[in-house]
Amino acid sequence: MIGVGAFGRNHARVYSHLAKEGVPVRLVGLVDPDTARADTVAREFGCRSFGSVEQLVTTHSEVQAASVAVPTVHHLNAARQLMEAGVDVLVEKPLTASLAEADELVLLAHMLGRVAQAGHLERFNPAVRATLPVITRPMFFEVHRLSVFTPRSLDIDVVLDLMIHDLDIVLSFVDSPLKEIRAVGLPILSGKVDIANVRLEFDSGCVANLTASRVSTERVRKLRFFQPKQYVSLDYGRQDVMVFSVGAGDGLGTPSVNPQIQVVKPPVTAEEPLHAELKSFLKAVQQRSQPIVTFEDGRRALAVALDIVAAIAAHGEKVNLNHLHS
Repeated sequence: MIGVGAFGRNHARVYSHLAKEGVPVRLVGLVDPDTARADTVAREFGCRSFGSVEQLVTTHSEVQAASVAVPTVHHLNAARQLMEAGVDVLVEKPLTASLAEADELVLLAHMLGRVAQAGHLERFNPAVRATLPVITRPMFFEVHRLSVFTPRSLDIDVVLDLMIHDLDIVLSFVDSPLKEIRAVGLPILSGKVDIANVRLEFDSGCVANLTASRVSTERVRKLRFFQPKQYVSLDYGRQDVMVFSVGAGDGLGTPSVNPQIQVVKPPVTAEEPLHAELKSFLKAVQQRSQPIVTFEDGRRALAVALDIVAAIAAHGEKVNLNHLHS
């Protein structure tokens, strides 16, 4: 485990739990330059702490896989050291700080034959998984990801911090080239953009409106989309999905107030997304198979996110808002 901040500690917790559940994994070490923090978390989960990746792989040559949850600017360096030492990696989102770095990571993983997974957690949300079978031709998305302000991840703006989750999901659902981006965003409590609204248009004609905020008074994580004769509502937090279909359909749904509309709740098996993600990563490592979320997927989401950041900056310059940014 590389990096034991708030999210890195969660990775360590889940790896520890997976071992207790009988998954063939053993947490051997944690790496963090804050050695006091690393020592504390290592004691909590019964493993050793190290101040650098080099110390870990030198001491434990048997290390086969690692999660990278350090600040984004250090992703490339940490993942490179691990892959060159023969370690498969899961790198938290956003994959890297730039597309050039992402391209280097993708190339390295291919050259070294490493299993390399991008940490897009919501792909493993049970509600997302339950939605996949009902997708036909999405034509309009409305997505909201709102969080209360916390002092974490202020080195990146809300697009790379929060919205990138939904960008990855929408891109995987639509499967069409992106045609146009229109975006606006503002810094509110930090020096970076804290709230953003984006309109994406795809070659297929699909349009997606996404709003992300880390200065909200409430926590909302919802994705809704329309496709021919259907409306699908997904709640990431509650891990549930509702499908509203027009017409007689197969008669399996529950009639609504309007008898022409059938309502179906696809079955969802509740599971912590991080638990599902790390279990899937370990399976890919053991089977030497392609992970569900590849580095290429992470690069694709990063590319769109960076284009959105640029579009927000261009809009801010156009309407004279860029003076608000640090």
